[in-house]
Amino acid sequence: MTATESRPTTNNVGIPVGSDNDSLTLGSNGPILLQDHYLIEKNAQFNRERVPERVVHAKGGGAFGFLEVTSDVSEFTKAALFQPGTRTESLVRFSSVAGELGSPDTWRDPRGFAMKFYTTQGNYDIVGNNTPVFFIRDPIKFPDFIHSQKRRADNHLRDNDIQWDFWTLRPESAHQVTWLMGDRGIPSNWREMNGYGSHTYLWENAGGEKFWVKYHFKADQGVGYLTQGDADRIAGADGDFYIRDLYNTIKAGDHPSWTVKVQIMPYEDAADYRFNPFDLTKVWPQGDYPLIEVGRWVLNRNPDNYFTQIEQAAFEPSNLVAGIGPSPDKMLQGRLFAYPDAHRYRIGANYTQLPVNAAKSPVNSYAKDGAMRYQNPSDPVYAPNSYGGPHADASIASETASTYGVTDEVIRSAYTLHSEDDDFGQPGTLVRRVMDDAQRERLVGNVSGHLLNDVSEPVLERAFQYWRNVDKETGDKIEQTVRKGAAKPFDK
Repeated sequence: MTATESRPTTNNVGIPVGSDNDSLTLGSNGPILLQDHYLIEKNAQFNRERVPERVVHAKGGGAFGFLEVTSDVSEFTKAALFQPGTRTESLVRFSSVAGELGSPDTWRDPRGFAMKFYTTQGNYDIVGNNTPVFFIRDPIKFPDFIHSQKRRADNHLRDNDIQWDFWTLRPESAHQVTWLMGDRGIPSNWREMNGYGSHTYLWENAGGEKFWVKYHFKADQGVGYLTQGDADRIAGADGDFYIRDLYNTIKAGDHPSWTVKVQIMPYEDAADYRFNPFDLTKVWPQGDYPLIEVGRWVLNRNPDNYFTQIEQAAFEPSNLVAGIGPSPDKMLQGRLFAYPDAHRYRIGANYTQLPVNAAKSPVNSYAKDGAMRYQNPSDPVYAPNSYGGPHADASIASETASTYGVTDEVIRSAYTLHSEDDDFGQPGTLVRRVMDDAQRERLVGNVSGHLLNDVSEPVLERAFQYWRNVDKETGDKIEQTVRKGAAKPFDK
């Protein structure tokens, strides 16, 4: 919107509102009235702005892109998105595992690597990590594992002791812990890390022949890492380092890409292979099952709105299209339930109708009603029926398998002003009379540093005036520091 455009503020259903500044009150000093529906709407909406953060993988970022198949793997799968020359729109969410929503990006942790492909057969999700293995092999241990990575119940602090207590009592964790404690435990950024489906999946070709498969996404940018010292320094300087890096890189037109490869195991090999091929704590040595190139996956578009497109994105390993199925991997089997169940709790029963989660192929479902549902099936709403409703068709199904009384006038007004009422008098007193010289110096440094972090005109000029209104000398110093680009952290 240009500076000359003017649009009236409305409520959430488009009704213009009377004021952005003043609530309905009984006179200028009277109580606020419940009938001010816009005041109620604004505050009620604000109270509900946050959906619960993910229990795991809370902190993350993402982007949109596409998968382009450049090789022919149709002998292994009939899945539409993996046919030669096919290009499929995609979404990815990168994340850390254990930290909360506000945790630093550069903590040592595995990184989530969750992908959604909007295929012609429905959505296909690969929900992996930047490691090919995991800490445990049975989902009954998963809540315990995550609890050992979270904050303690007594002091609310993360604790290496409880992590190592769990790890050492579960020797199966050793492979993943070795990955975690090595260089790849802290990637240099999300662009310079590989991704893995981690689990074993089942592929089926058009002739009904079945294969076991593992996914590898090899970063074309190369693989980089941070030392612990660098990671700690960055965590203190920029907790959103990875999010910023990915967003700014794509915005600049430098689109990161990955070469997509798979390992294929003949179906019969699983029975007597030297490792259990479905054990998530194991890899398949590439000497046994070499990497086969599939195509190129590119990220070329940033989200327009982080909340609607990334925070509300729902990935689930149970989104399996025709030609792809699960394996007996116990962790995968547990995740087939756990992920969609978490989405129904966190986002709501109709999370699949959100645009970022909605399929781009036709949806003919008998699911109906529930909170926030805006597309409902028309009658008949049951199966089977005699009235032309959709019916199941095993021949095209995706079931590739191995076996939520007033007398005063009602007006909008600010409080009646008293003799010394203004917005800047008391903060000015705080700066001039309460703070000492060193505190004022740090104040200038803190504000200047904040303003130097991508604050643009005319907001910047208003900020300088804001601080001059508080205290002219302080405001002048802030502007001088920012204009010189010379803000420094103050630690006196």
